[in-house]
Amino acid sequence: MTPAVEFALVAALGYVALLFAVAYWGDRRARIGRTGWLRSPLVYTLSISIYCTSWTFYGAVGSAARSGLEFATIYLGPTLVFVGWWVLLRKLVRIGRTQRITSIADLISSRFGKSEALGALVTLIAVAAATPYIALQLKAVTISYQVIAGVPLDHADFRAGFWVAVAMAAFTILFGTRNVDANERHHGVVAAIALEALVKLFALLAVGAFVVFGLFDGPGALFATAPPGFLQAEEVFGPRWVTLVGLSAAAILCLPRQFQVIVVENEDERHVATASWLFPAYLFLSSLFTLPIAVAGMTLLPSGADPDMYVLTLPLMADAEALALFVFLGGFSSATSMIIVSSIALSTMVSNHIVAPLALRLARERARTSGDVRRLLLTSRRIAIATLILLGFLYFRVSGASDALAAIGLIAFVGVAQFLPSLLGGLYWPQANRRGALWGLTAGFLMWMYTLGLPSLEDGGPLGADTLLHGPFGIALLRPQALFGLDGLDPLVHATFWSLAANALLFIAGSLSREPHPLEWLQARQFVDVFRGGADVGARERTRVQRIATSEELFILAQRILGAEPAQDLFDAFARRQGISAGLPMPTEDLIGDLERRLAGSVGAASARAMMAQVAGGEEVSFDELVSIADETARIMRYSQALERKSDELETAARQLREANAQLREIDRQKDDFLSQVSHEVRTPMTAIRSFSEILRTSPDLDSTQARRFVNIIHDESIRLTRLLDVILDLRVVERGEIPITLEPVDPDAVLDVALETCEGLRGEAPVRVVCGTRAGGARVEADPDRLRQVFINLLSNAVRHNDKDAVEITVKSRVRDGRYEAVIGDNGPGVPAEHRDRVFSIFSATWTKGGHKGAGLGLAISRGIMRRMGGDLTLDAGRPGQGARFRVTLPTTTEEPPP
Repeated sequence: MTPAVEFALVAALGYVALLFAVAYWGDRRARIGRTGWLRSPLVYTLSISIYCTSWTFYGAVGSAARSGLEFATIYLGPTLVFVGWWVLLRKLVRIGRTQRITSIADLISSRFGKSEALGALVTLIAVAAATPYIALQLKAVTISYQVIAGVPLDHADFRAGFWVAVAMAAFTILFGTRNVDANERHHGVVAAIALEALVKLFALLAVGAFVVFGLFDGPGALFATAPPGFLQAEEVFGPRWVTLVGLSAAAILCLPRQFQVIVVENEDERHVATASWLFPAYLFLSSLFTLPIAVAGMTLLPSGADPDMYVLTLPLMADAEALALFVFLGGFSSATSMIIVSSIALSTMVSNHIVAPLALRLARERARTSGDVRRLLLTSRRIAIATLILLGFLYFRVSGASDALAAIGLIAFVGVAQFLPSLLGGLYWPQANRRGALWGLTAGFLMWMYTLGLPSLEDGGPLGADTLLHGPFGIALLRPQALFGLDGLDPLVHATFWSLAANALLFIAGSLSREPHPLEWLQARQFVDVFRGGADVGARERTRVQRIATSEELFILAQRILGAEPAQDLFDAFARRQGISAGLPMPTEDLIGDLERRLAGSVGAASARAMMAQVAGGEEVSFDELVSIADETARIMRYSQALERKSDELETAARQLREANAQLREIDRQKDDFLSQVSHEVRTPMTAIRSFSEILRTSPDLDSTQARRFVNIIHDESIRLTRLLDVILDLRVVERGEIPITLEPVDPDAVLDVALETCEGLRGEAPVRVVCGTRAGGARVEADPDRLRQVFINLLSNAVRHNDKDAVEITVKSRVRDGRYEAVIGDNGPGVPAEHRDRVFSIFSATWTKGGHKGAGLGLAISRGIMRRMGGDLTLDAGRPGQGARFRVTLPTTTEEPPP
């Protein structure tokens, strides 16, 4: 073994020992309650830096050398989330604290009715996505070890990767599974992760400063050596760029390790606000020297050098061995921090959502002992950690000789992005339910594996090279990387599009296919409205779930999961809260809910619910909560109906405005016709008066007979003019509602008879015959006899003037019905055309008389105004065109006797 190799091994082992010491020191301080700076927002933000794995430490420079500015997408996505959407992170943290969420699988399963199947599905997807990602870290450590040790890269040396895997498994088991409560903070691990964050950041800054100011005379001199078209900006900003930004933004929310440090390890909700600017600043510093290092590597290193190792090979080329060792430890930190936290998060998901449900089903009849579930959970988590890291190493062995691992980070990003529709839908859409989440996640996972996961393996893995080229069974439309004929896209863009499209579509379709169950409604309200009721919203909602159990059964269950001493301490606290000095507390609904919440921090919400169901019976939502859910549904329906009504009202108002505008135009036209007609009517008698007056003034030789005739004509025309002016005055008082009316008891039929006698002289070119039908006889109404007679005369005269028959026939009949007097006056004329029926009583609605002269159109408007002033009405009966008009006069009857 060469001195370089020995020194590298000693440095790595020493660094691992340092991590163990820091983790031990952090755990020790936490146990004695001296957390201090361990709970600071700085440590919290540094722990989030596990996003920057060896893929970003080494691979960002390689990506810049190959694709220019494409590397920036990996930093831009998380920055957009933390700067522009940190309120979402705050909501996740609030839900995690109130619901004691242990993982992203626990969050999704708890939101959708505490579904065990959903938790298991999310766990399987997370393991499938994280296993190759762990392999990527082991590969990075192995290659960096070979580089610094001078071992040729054409022969993969798996020994370094294996011993790193063993060391990380031991560290994670020792410090990540001390307690069964997965919701309890891992202060030691977080302290070690914070230290590693500083190491990898300072390593990148150190090598960047060395390259810019040590190998070159500043940034200007360095970039002057960049190859032409290095940044390839015109080729970068396309579908792949947008896809990478979106995937990076989704990864910061959906990667199990990121959810672990952002939500589960959070000590204070206010730390999210600090991280919203401090973590983007960390990402900026991490990427600050990416382009300079890439340019220097392409300029100074041989053409066959691996771009992913520029960060390490540049110091070695310049014989800066100390700096190279520091960089090696920085890359080592990037890999180990990811492996540690991912193993903790995934082992919790495996134990809570796969092992615990299976154990519940297989051991229902076995004797229960104190701490048996606790021991099972701890053992299963330790085995899961070792298994997951072993799987990552095996994946590295299988794929290590190929170039497929270069894209593993993005492959994993697409896999965990399948959680995004269910995550966002669960947080903001109350109607989202378990069926939609199951459909969407299943479809997205299968599509991801078919279009990207399996094709990433050498020769297509289980699919085979032939399937990649021609599709299964030779069906070209089913080619994994050109599905349904969508050819020509980047494989990553293609897989992202089809997997997320299928996921989101089936999530929405499944949620809309049925109404959420009551428990799903209850959980939806706690998640969607988590800020509405404050931090104790969960406690209030739990009181609406009815379960019955004895205190002894609950205590035994707590012992099985928490252990004897922690369970005793917990139940003593419950008893003190209820005012009980000795013995077990009362099994109230609050106690059952609080105990389930405490157990959920250890086994997950779904498993805790199932265990509580064994001792407390089936979980039933209370009647009050059902009423509350019904009220919420009704409120949503009322809101939807109100929107529909408002839309209908707006449409109706728009239609009415159009109709009113048309009516105004029609009234304006009628007004012009009316003024023209009135002018004609006034001009005719005035012309006659003027003419005959002029004859009398200028013809003194006229005999008395002629003079008398001319005077009579002037008199008649003056009366006609006066009558026209009276009509116009009547119109004004009708419009103002000031028409003078003197009510008195009268016999309306007697008034009708007087009107008939008055109109006996009505004659035109055709004979007129009045036919009287059934008469009321002796009816009594309150009316003005003169005005009532005016109405009858107007109707009778209209029946003659507007009749085009050779023989005019007027029918008159009356009766008393339902306390009202009705008189009907009809004729055998042409009737009122359908298009004029709605405006026959309108002012200015002039009509043509039999002789072709147009009337002023005021009579019916004035008559209706008179009748309504007397408490009655004047209406036009419906009739067929050409069968005459029938006008109906109505007045309320009275019991008073009319005067003789």
